[in-house]
Amino acid sequence: VQLQASGGGLVQAGGFLRLSCAASGLTFSAYAMGWFRQAPGKEREFVAGIGERSGGSTSYSPSVKGRFTISRDNAKNTVYLQMNSLKPEDTAVHYCARCKYSLPSNSPGEYDYWGQGTLVTVSS
Repeated sequence: VQLQASGGGLVQAGGFLRLSCAASGLTFSAYAMGWFRQAPGKEREFVAGIGERSGGSTSYSPSVKGRFTISRDNAKNTVYLQMNSLKPEDTAVHYCARCKYSLPSNSPGEYDYWGQGTLVTVSS
C-alpha cells in the first residue's frame, strides 16, 4: 500500500505549485481523498478533500478556499492539489490520505492510509 506525494518545493509568495499523490496497492476510486498539512510546532490540519468520483464533491479549509483546487483522476489513481497565490503561512509538509468513506471529511481520524508528505516552503 502506497500513497506517493510529490510536487513540493520552494516558491515565492504569490507563486503556485501543483502537488500530486499517486496511489497503489489499495482501492482508490471508491473512496474520498484528502490533503492535510502540518507546520512545525502545529497540529496536522485539513486542507482539502474530494469525493470518490472525478469531479466529485469538494471541501476546503477556509484558509485555502479560492486559492487551492483539489481534483482526482481515477484512471490514474492520482489526486492533485493545485495551489495558487501561495502565502508564507502555507509553509508545511503536505500529506495526502485516503478517507474511510466516499465523501470527504476534515477529520484526520477518518482517513486510513497516508502518504509520506511533501514539503512546501513559501518565502516572503
